[in-house]
Amino acid sequence: MSISSFPITRRTVLAGAIATLSLVLTGCSPSTATPLPFEGNDISDSGLGRDLSMVDTQGQTRTLADYQGKILLIFFGYTQCPDVCPTAMAQAAQALELLGAQASNVQVIMISVDPARDTPEILDAYVGAFDPSFVALTGTPEQLEKTARSFKAFYAKEPGPTPQQYAMNHSAAFYLLDQDGNARALLGPSLTPEDMAHDIRLLLQAS
Repeated sequence: MSISSFPITRRTVLAGAIATLSLVLTGCSPSTATPLPFEGNDISDSGLGRDLSMVDTQGQTRTLADYQGKILLIFFGYTQCPDVCPTAMAQAAQALELLGAQASNVQVIMISVDPARDTPEILDAYVGAFDPSFVALTGTPEQLEKTARSFKAFYAKEPGPTPQQYAMNHSAAFYLLDQDGNARALLGPSLTPEDMAHDIRLLLQAS
């Protein structure tokens, strides 16, 4: 489901969530991080994501500390998403290809906003289909709520024809974090894999 294919209410919700996040971050205190010419929106010193605490597909609780030393590209999505999520994952995979050997310093993470249906096995197979290095995280509804709030990420269930057939509206941007776990840029769905690779390279060069 591309952004352009959403009914106006859903498109407005997603666009509004991203716009609201950008406005909130604009009001952050002046950045102490080195300013970089990101293609995405600079969110340095926002503190986003500090409370990430989810479970990987092997059942281990993961926090930002587990990924210390890696550039993180984090996306909130779910496996039954028809278009937005697979498009985003494919773009991330293309960005890693563009990085070549530098891709080993990057960890792409998809956090499931649909833990009820996204079992560890389903998640593992889903992200692995795009790139074997991708990681998927899930958890309890409480863990998801706390983590999403830490990122100011939006998600909400949209009822379907049956209780099992529903969609999840969610934020459609990647969060780019540096090797110390600091949020640095918000990469919206309009950015290309080339743009994503550009912003990742900036952080790799600055490290």
